[in-house]
Amino acid sequence: MDNTQTRYNFIDLFAGAGGLSEGFLQAGFNPVAHVEMNKFAAKTLETRSAYYYLKSTDSLAIYKKYMSGKITREEFMKQIPASIIKTIINQTMSDDTLPALFKKIDGIMKIRGITKIDVIVGGPPCQAYSLVGRAQSSHMEVPMSEDPRNYLYKLYARFLKHYQPRMFVFENVTGIESANGGTTWKNIKKYLRRVGYEIECREQNASTFGVLQNRRRMIVIGWLKQSGLEYPKFLQINHYAVVNDLFTDLPKLHPGEGADKYTKVKPSSYVTSTGIRTSGDVLTLHNCRPNIDRDIKIYKRAIELWNDDHQRLKYDDLPEELKTHKNRHSFTDRFKVVEGDEQCCHTILAHLSKDGHYFIHPDIEQHRSITVREAARIQSFPDSYFFEGPRTSQFVQIGNAVPPMMAQGIAMGIIEQLHKGDSNGS
Repeated sequence: MDNTQTRYNFIDLFAGAGGLSEGFLQAGFNPVAHVEMNKFAAKTLETRSAYYYLKSTDSLAIYKKYMSGKITREEFMKQIPASIIKTIINQTMSDDTLPALFKKIDGIMKIRGITKIDVIVGGPPCQAYSLVGRAQSSHMEVPMSEDPRNYLYKLYARFLKHYQPRMFVFENVTGIESANGGTTWKNIKKYLRRVGYEIECREQNASTFGVLQNRRRMIVIGWLKQSGLEYPKFLQINHYAVVNDLFTDLPKLHPGEGADKYTKVKPSSYVTSTGIRTSGDVLTLHNCRPNIDRDIKIYKRAIELWNDDHQRLKYDDLPEELKTHKNRHSFTDRFKVVEGDEQCCHTILAHLSKDGHYFIHPDIEQHRSITVREAARIQSFPDSYFFEGPRTSQFVQIGNAVPPMMAQGIAMGIIEQLHKGDSNGS
């Protein structure tokens, strides 16, 4: 997956667990800084940066010790130079914090002899733009239209103004264009153009980048005015895998169980060819939630319906003794099986942190919800990617992430445009 022939510099804003970054790193970009407010996601970014440092110094044995639980995180981080860790900035972005953030990143650039930023990537938290978020806003104390997250693009624009990268990638949910009656999107375009950029917004689906997931996102890309650049053409990846190919080499589990060793079953060609699993990987985060008997009975019904006839379980069709929700009319598909025998499953969501009913493993013998590692594989994260924090946070980090394989495809398209700019002298 690596392509280190080019070393364009990038900054990742609202970085989350680093899905976008991972794709840009795999494409050969050089990370200058990641800015992320959540402490667990920031720790995940530190761990991943440590992984890349140890890989570059041929010292991955230290990383494997940490993955295997042989050394503590504190012992592990002592092996990593402070200059690597300092590139992860655990800070909330606001009008007040921006001057200090610029100073910190400018300092990193000076120490490393970096004179320019080529690309800024990132997507402001998207609940305020999402269609689901808006549907729920009537029950909230603050209306969605007044949510302060609607205006985080202004901070993004100030980064563009300060660093003047040749291009930027602004990832968001499909509802961004219609949020707030379309006013928010109009303002975003106005702000980004005001700081010197042409922009274009297109819907992309992770499945066309080779990810085994139907995940639609708006990818906004901008380039400096008069640079001769344009929205990249992304390479479409065709494969013949199905979602079950992600699970074949992972131990079978029952509710509440976990495992830290791969099975002896040969991993599918999909997980090896994509680099999701490589030789020497240590299996982590393959532990599943415990489930009460009632949920297990419901899971089995849902799996049977899906595997036998591709039917979805409707909540209202359950026997009365299995129903606990008073609401029988909305969210009738609250129990949903991952489509193991299809090329794409439904979108992995941060809601996984609350319960796993919407992401039931397709194997009726296991009758459980998916593990953190299985969710990460569906999102195309490599098995070497470790998510810090409690399981609830790990699920949120994965559900909110851009799939790295999709991010790598975007990064390769950006490289082509930058190369074009280099040859034109722009």
